[in-house]
Parts: sequence; structure tokens; C-alpha cells
Amino acid sequence: MRFQLVLMGLVGLALAGGAGAWQLSRIGVHQGYGPQQPIAFPHKVHAGDNKIPCLYCHFGARTSRHAGIPPASVCMDCHSILEKQTVEIEKLKETLQQERPIAWVKVHNLPDFVYFNHSQHVLSGVKCQSCHGPVEHMERVQQVSPLTMGWCLQCHREHAKLAVGDFQRAALSLTQKQKPVAGLDCASCHY
Repeated sequence: MRFQLVLMGLVGLALAGGAGAWQLSRIGVHQGYGPQQPIAFPHKVHAGDNKIPCLYCHFGARTSRHAGIPPASVCMDCHSILEKQTVEIEKLKETLQQERPIAWVKVHNLPDFVYFNHSQHVLSGVKCQSCHGPVEHMERVQQVSPLTMGWCLQCHREHAKLAVGDFQRAALSLTQKQKPVAGLDCASCHY
């Protein structure tokens, strides 16, 4: 009887320890995080229904570490000529008239010790949806991917295999431009 109680206690302790370890491993993982924004921006309408490319608005992603949030003037490129008006478009116009920035809430956050460069990924052909999920179907953007080190490394391993395969298929032709290989060393992503 005493042995069964001790065994049950150890099993309970192991389960609690496992659950605690799992919870600790999820610290900093914000899957499902989709904060309300100061102006409700429906990516579904813009990127989905109207097929506006991600890089039209987030043009910094081509040349910079940060994709950036477009200035309100980029929004007004279209909204100044469209007849449809909504409360949200009126909020946009008001901020532009008052020359005040929109206090957007960042959705995809990485720890300070992680280096991520959008331009390296965009220029390597990584689609925005690979990390950000099907934004073109979202009314409100939320974090879909875990953005953990293991998740990133898995993608880097897959892209490294593809790049090596492409290189081999090119039969070492010097005229073929070799795709950049995703780094797997610590310094690729950590300062």
C-alpha cells in the first residue's frame, strides 16, 4: 500500500514537472496573438480580395532588416480616389490631416538577442506566408507560427537542402546563380 502511494506520488510529480517544463518552453511564444489595432486594417480585403502584394505596403522588406509599417500616405494612394468611405478610413484621414503617427501594435515579436533580416529572406524567395501565415485571409493579423529557434532551424535546414539540390542540378555551372544557403550557425541569428 505504501509503495503504491509513493509510486502515485512520483507519477504525479513527474506529470507536474513535465507540464511545468512544457509551460516554460512556451515562454515568449505568442501564437494566436492578434491585438486590436488603432485602425482596423483588414488584410483580407487588401491582400486577399484586392490582391495588393505584401511588398507594396511593406516595401522595407526588400532592402531592410525590418519590413516596416507603411506611412499613411501610402494608404492614401488608393483611398484618396476611392469613393467608399468607412469609419476606419475616416480615422486614417484624420491622422494624416493632424500629421500624427498611427500607434500600430506590433504583432510578431522576437527576443532582443535574435537577429532577423527581412531582406535576406525576401531576396532568397521565402514567401511572407511562410512565417506570417495566410495574412490574405485574416481580418485582424495574428501570429500563426511559433517563431521559436527550433521552428526557424527546421526551415533553415529545409532551405539548405533545397539550395544544395539546386546547386547539384546546375552541374556546377558557373553561369547559374547559386541560391543563398540558409545559415545554421549560431551567428546567423544571434548577436
